Order: sequence, then structure tokens, then C-alpha cells
Amino acid sequence: MVFRKLPGVSASGMGLRLSQKFVFLLFLSGLVTLCFGALFFLPDSVRLKRIFLSKTEIQPVTVGSGSENDVREHLKRPKEQGMTSAKGETGTKGKSLSRKPATSSDRGANSDTFSYQKFRGCLLKAPLGRDNGKPGDPQTNERREKVKEMMKFAWDNYKRYAWGKNELRPLTRNGHIGNMFGGLRGASIIDSLDTLYIMGLMEEYNDAKEWVQTNLDLNSNGEASLFEVNIRYVGGLLSAYYLTGEEVRLIDVMNIRKLLNKIEKPHGLYPNFLSPVSGNWVQHHVSIGGLGDSFYEYLIKSYLMSDKTDDDAKRMYYGALEAIEANLVQKSPGGLTYMAEWRGGILDHKMGHLACFSGGMIGIGADDGAPEKRQHYLDLAAEITHTCHESYTRSATKLGPEAFRFDGGAEATATRLSDRYYILRPEVIESYMYMWRLTHDPKYREWGWEAVEALEQHCRVESGFSGIRDVYTMTVSHDNMQQSFFLSETLKYLYLLFSDDDLLPLEDWVFNTEAHPLPIIRKSCLQDETTQDKTVSK
Repeated sequence: MVFRKLPGVSASGMGLRLSQKFVFLLFLSGLVTLCFGALFFLPDSVRLKRIFLSKTEIQPVTVGSGSENDVREHLKRPKEQGMTSAKGETGTKGKSLSRKPATSSDRGANSDTFSYQKFRGCLLKAPLGRDNGKPGDPQTNERREKVKEMMKFAWDNYKRYAWGKNELRPLTRNGHIGNMFGGLRGASIIDSLDTLYIMGLMEEYNDAKEWVQTNLDLNSNGEASLFEVNIRYVGGLLSAYYLTGEEVRLIDVMNIRKLLNKIEKPHGLYPNFLSPVSGNWVQHHVSIGGLGDSFYEYLIKSYLMSDKTDDDAKRMYYGALEAIEANLVQKSPGGLTYMAEWRGGILDHKMGHLACFSGGMIGIGADDGAPEKRQHYLDLAAEITHTCHESYTRSATKLGPEAFRFDGGAEATATRLSDRYYILRPEVIESYMYMWRLTHDPKYREWGWEAVEALEQHCRVESGFSGIRDVYTMTVSHDNMQQSFFLSETLKYLYLLFSDDDLLPLEDWVFNTEAHPLPIIRKSCLQDETTQDKTVSK
């Protein structure tokens, strides 16, 4: 072995002086002690257990109890521990469902804490309206039926080629699982439950319900997105329950929520990027689009879902809206109002497709703002929705890009190749639906029909619907993905746009960010306030 000679030290390893050996050994022992001791300061004590204990010595965790570390361990090792309440339900076959609320004999273990019949009596209107929301105008009804046909076409092909997988690949006619859900399956099925139900596609709904009852396996050993599991799986199953009264895996949903509530979360940190250690900004990036959108959306929706009793959510929402107007809302040279992004003190004059939900968000919150600002908020919502419509009309396909800019001569157009794709997103159509409900201006239905025609022409393929890679060329290249949110959001919002307002009336229902309708729980009507916390997906 060759040793590099250091000044004042013999090149031989045996030539060290006694004092030098002592110093070296002291340093080495200190280093080992430091490394070993650091294990005890790990935020998750289970890591230490994995080193020193065998698997049999690590005790299983019962869902809904124990420390936060126990819950985290349960999330990492669900196949070994399982969700005890899920066992015994997975073999239950689904029964045929008519669109009538469940009777008391149909309800399961939760009937002692939540009365479905009492809840239905608290609604101001029937969820499906007088005639399932059928419009009186023949042309509007014809358009609504077309959207229903699109849903059935998308669903039938998913069932034929990708049943049980998360999403359909329509060009290759196979399923896609991905890693976003940590091994969970059936995202398109759960996302479609309420859409199928409100459209009256009961055979398809029953097939979906039966799959959930018999095949949905919540014992996954992967790492899932808390956000996506909450908005899709929890939101989708809760929505189906509130609409039908049938407890399709409802106990499992409650256990998931208990688990999520026990996971350690940072408190008070809600901008896009913050250090949970120091509380300082990691990246100086503020956006109403991706990463920030659902936070602002849920402020106003939390207020509405609380039957307008959550004053904190109201204060935070209108405070945030004032800051957004002061710092992000801009007017282009061509007169288009848009939401810019803020990066390190500099405005980036780009608006993402995801930010186009904000037209609807500002619209539904307009009526509860300060009296002198209500019309202003409604006008702002209309202006933003108009800008997002322009991003569609200025493309060759009449579909909007992922992001569009307002600089360098650009006006609501994508200037980068990487921003030109469209993946069946719903946000623009979502704002059309809300603005129609709020104003009944017929242009919103016309804009929605333009989107239907564009989807049919450019995104419909032989075996489903697919996103496209460039909205600015008529020579379309498809991305081979039928997103689950196309079934949950895009087609649902289109169907509601062409329906009467009494189908899922906004006085009674709030849509989560995956378009799953959840009810406004009126505290004065239900038995106690604790019931609300147990049954509402946040």
C-alpha cells in the first residue's frame, strides 16, 4: 500500500508517534460517535427500528390510532399491516343501483354517526333537479346528449382495453398505471363514478361500483401523492356516497382520511416553495397556476362548504385576492386581462392553462366580497375567462396550449415548443360552466360547444380520446393518453354547462379540484358539528 507523505509525518503507517496515534484515534472515535448518534435524531424513528430490529419485532399499526411515526410506517408498509376495516369488504358484490337514496337498511356502520336521510333533507334542492337537469331548449339538449355520448365512448374504450388500470392509452389500446398513485389502481373508474351517475349511465355506473367493491385494493406498498389520492380517490368515493347514499367502501375512505390527518404536515406554510425548517422562501415563485392553484381555490370553497361560517378561510381568500390583483393581474397591449407569475421580484408574463380555473374561482366568490367590489370581481372573472378563450381561438385546432405568453409581441399564444401541447385539460371549460351559471350569458355555452367540436375533430381517435402535442398545427400528433380527469372534469363540466342549473345546484354543492361534487353541510340542520368533520373531504 502506498501512502502519500505529509509534511512532518513518516511515509510509513507504522512510523506514527504515540501522540499522533492518540489524536487520530480520538478523532476517529468522535466521528463514529457522531454518525451513530445522528440516527437517534432522524425525524422518523422507524428508520432506526429497521436497522436494529427484525421485521417481526416491528409491531403493526392500527389505522386511525398511534403516533405519527407509526402512521408513516403504516403508509410505507401497508401490505404487511393492511387497513383492517378493508378486509371482508373486498369480496362484496355490487348490487344494481337505481337513482334513489339508500334506505336506512342499506346503510352500514356509519349510520349511527351520520344520517343520510337527514343530510338529504338539509339540501335546498334535489341533487339531480326536477328532470335530471334536462334543458328545455332542443339545441342545448342535443349538445348535452352529444357530451353524454362522448363520455360513454371514452368509458367503453377504457373498459375494453384498460379495465382496472389508472388510465387508457387509446392508440396502443392498453392501460397505463404510472407511479403517481403509489400502486393504487382504477383511477379512471373512481374519477368517473359521479360523472356516470349524473349522466344517467346506470349500467356503466354499476360496473364501476362493482369494481370498486370487489377489486379496489388499498394495501399498496408504493409512495403515492397525498394530493392526488385525496382529490381523486377520497373525493370520488365520497361524492358517490353523497349522491347515491350507498356506502361504497365508505369505511375505507374514512380510514384513509384518518391516516392522512395523522401524517406530519408543516403548519402555516402555503406559498409555492418554502423551507419547512426555516420558514424562508426556497424559490421566489408565486403563481395562481400549477402548485398554487388549489390552495387559493380551496380557500373560497372551504368558506362555501362551511355554509359561510369559516371566517378565517374567507379572510384569507379575499386577502389573497387583493394581493393577486395588486401584483399578478396584468393587462396586455391588446386589452387582455391575464394572471402573470412572479419570480424573484420580476413578473413573468406567462399564464398557464391551469390558471384558467381562476375565472370560475373569482366568479363564485364575487357575491360574498365587499358590496362595493362584487361587480368588480364578476367583471374580473369574465375578463380572465375571455382571455383563456382567446388562447383557444388563436390556435389552429381551437384548443388551448399548456401555457401562453404576453411578451415579445405574443398575445395569448405559446412561444415555446414545450408549451404547445393539450392534454384534455378542463380548466377553461370549468370557468365557462361557472360563468354560465352566474350570468347566463349565452356566449359561454357557445364557447363550450366550440371546445366540443375541437375535441371531436382533433382528440377523438378510434379507441378513445387522446391529448395532442401541438395545438398550432392541423397535422395532429397524439400523445396516446386518455387522462382520468377528462372523464371526471372536462366532460362533467361540459355536461353541466348544457344542463339546467338545478342539476347539482351551486347553492348545495361545491366541486373539489377534481370536479367531484361535495355538499354544503349546514350545521344548523345536522345533529352536531363533529359529524361534519367526519364526513366532508377537505
